[in-house]
Amino acid sequence: MNKSSFRRAFYIIICSISLYSCASLPVNSEGTLERARGDELVVGISENKPWTQTSGTGRYSGIEVDLIEGFADTIDADVQWLHAPESVLAEKIKNGQLDLMIGGLSSSSPWSSHMALSRPYHQFDGEEKVMGIRLGENDLMMALERYLAHEFGEIR
Repeated sequence: MNKSSFRRAFYIIICSISLYSCASLPVNSEGTLERARGDELVVGISENKPWTQTSGTGRYSGIEVDLIEGFADTIDADVQWLHAPESVLAEKIKNGQLDLMIGGLSSSSPWSSHMALSRPYHQFDGEEKVMGIRLGENDLMMALERYLAHEFGEIR
């Protein structure tokens, strides 16, 4: 085999390996969307009116609560709520104990290293509102963003 043929074979092998490895992206680290379908979506909630409100009786309301409950309906899931301060919820979502986190988060959230942030779905007082999603859960993120875009009229 001459030098030119060897290089050509080498490049073909490298390109093939590269293309093969890209075929599996994006990856869903835990398959959260599939697990939640027909079962349960675990959502962390911190109080931040009007986005999220607690009644003290374990009942929640607010703009984001309505959105999450609507999204859960589209995947036939029940919502299991976990109410706590943002800092606690950020640690829980980072450790895989939550699927989503809401509480009037903005795109400049200090917790962005703990979770993936959805695309902004609403602008309020100069802040872009987002939701937190467990890192690596691309299918869940895409489904949630599609739902939010539909609810806010971006997809017809």
